[in-house]
Amino acid sequence: MRHGHTCSYSENKVNLLRRLKKIEGQIKGIQRMIEKEKYCADILIQIAAVRAALNKVGLIIFEDHTKGCVVEAIQTDSGDEKIDELVDVLHKFLK
Repeated sequence: MRHGHTCSYSENKVNLLRRLKKIEGQIKGIQRMIEKEKYCADILIQIAAVRAALNKVGLIIFEDHTKGCVVEAIQTDSGDEKIDELVDVLHKFLK
C-alpha cells in the first residue's frame, strides 16, 4: 500500500499469483534446460515466453492501477501528480 490506499489489483490477486507461479515454474524449467545443456534456441524460446508472461502480469497491474488509483486521484484533485507518476512508471516498465 502507498499513502494509505488499498491496492487496485486486489480483485485480480488470485489471477496474478497464479500467473506468477506459472512464470516461476517456467524459470525453473529454463534452469533445468541449462543444467541439461539443452539446445540454445529452445532456451531462448522459453525466455521469450517468460518475458511475454511477465509483461502480461505487468499490464494487468498497470490497467488496474490506471482504472483504480489514477481515476481516484483525478476525482480528488491530485490527478496531475498521479498522471506524472503513471508516465514515470510506464517509462520504467517499457525499458
